[in-house]
Amino acid sequence: MSDRLRLMAVHAHPDDESSKGAATLARYSAEGHEVMVVSCTGGERGDVLNPRLQGDAEIERDLPKVRRREMAAAQAILGVQHTWLGFVDSGLPEGDPLPPLPEGCFALEPLDVTTEALVRVIREFRPHVITTYDENGGYPHPDHIMCHVVSVAAFRAAGDASAYPHAGEPWQPLKLYYDRGFSRAKLTAFHEALTEAGIESPYAEWIANWGDRPEGRITTRVPCSDYFGKREQALLAHATQVDPDGNFFRITKEMQARVWPTEDFDLTLSYVQPGEGVEDDLFAGLGSADDADQLATTGDRTLVVDDVRAREEA
Repeated sequence: MSDRLRLMAVHAHPDDESSKGAATLARYSAEGHEVMVVSCTGGERGDVLNPRLQGDAEIERDLPKVRRREMAAAQAILGVQHTWLGFVDSGLPEGDPLPPLPEGCFALEPLDVTTEALVRVIREFRPHVITTYDENGGYPHPDHIMCHVVSVAAFRAAGDASAYPHAGEPWQPLKLYYDRGFSRAKLTAFHEALTEAGIESPYAEWIANWGDRPEGRITTRVPCSDYFGKREQALLAHATQVDPDGNFFRITKEMQARVWPTEDFDLTLSYVQPGEGVEDDLFAGLGSADDADQLATTGDRTLVVDDVRAREEA
């Protein structure tokens, strides 16, 4: 494909790429575009969430090695490139009061260090579009929140020749999206579909726990139901991190394709003027790869969407 565009998905841990936007990644890869997943950490402090694998001697001896092998399997299923940013999982502190985060973990690294690392990857891969998490991290894991902070900072810095001059030639990504994997509306649609089919739904509690939390804005719905099977396979490849008999798989991919055939995103930073209504393509407005390359490498551009700053100033 001569007109290949490039998409980068920045995630906190291995397995996040398979549970958040994976069908979109698989679709764009299958269509001939270049897709890269960046894992900020190795997931070293993750728990074994699959009851079938708890107590496994190899996993207990070297979980990081196992998670790297799982990531390689998921990468192959999705048909994407992958790189490790190289930071250490912060873990999810629990307790009252919360214990301090471990020294040297991703969430405690200086922002200049983490940002330069991601800027280096951006300038090497040269993505036109980046996806990541919102300011709440999707959920408030310290690594997810740090992933958001670093992604926004690197998006802003990558095209600035004066920023991190030793991290490669400047390259300005043109659009930054937040992943909107779950919403009250989506959970409700799943719940109603299962109930109508006479299947016990796990989503009633999720919906009740949503409370007064506002829905995240959705600007873009990417049709990708043909790749829900790839998404499921990739998630199952992270065998230590998912219970194959758990609630995540209660609703079949066929039922999901019928009631919610898209993966959803929020355009938050953009040098490309968004069109009217809801987009159906993360590459909307970019034109050809040559056009997008020219805009990414010249200074003649204006940030026309800056919802990050708008939220900070609100």
